[in-house]
Amino acid sequence: MIKRCVLALCGLLTACAAPDVQQYQQLTPKLDVAQFFAGKTEAWGMFQKRNGELNKRFHVLITGTVAADGKLVLDERFTYDDGTKQQRVWTLTPQGQGEWKGTAADVKGEAIGKVAGNALHWQYTMLLPVDGKVYEVNFDDWMYLMDDGHMINKASMSKFGFELGQVTLFFRKPDHVVNP
Repeated sequence: MIKRCVLALCGLLTACAAPDVQQYQQLTPKLDVAQFFAGKTEAWGMFQKRNGELNKRFHVLITGTVAADGKLVLDERFTYDDGTKQQRVWTLTPQGQGEWKGTAADVKGEAIGKVAGNALHWQYTMLLPVDGKVYEVNFDDWMYLMDDGHMINKASMSKFGFELGQVTLFFRKPDHVVNP
């Protein structure tokens, strides 16, 4: 009886596991992180609470600069629907074989990412200010390249294993034209 309960529990835990980014290896177009974010990129996004309620909307202007050593610096300028503004500067460093590490002032330690096919999977801990306090919030962040000029990003935010909400972003290269 105990053996069956342990096996059932293991099955449930495995069913809840996140997808492996490698399952997207064959999907196209292939995501080249530095190529997509080099230059100007624009994004629109929203944060929804875990019950689906819209909490905040925002617009982001991103300037990406690729250094000679392959590092990518992303200067993100956020404007929120309540008029507040925020800047985040990421430094992303390629590690080879599709792996990336990233740092930003409001990220604890390093973000770890892996690219396969059209997808990028990031995991990191953000230091999130709320009502005068700073909380460590875990992000499980997925980006999917749709075509050469558009990407969709969905991130789950959690603390102590409990989901706090979701962030959804749509990225567009300003000079990209979609052919009908």
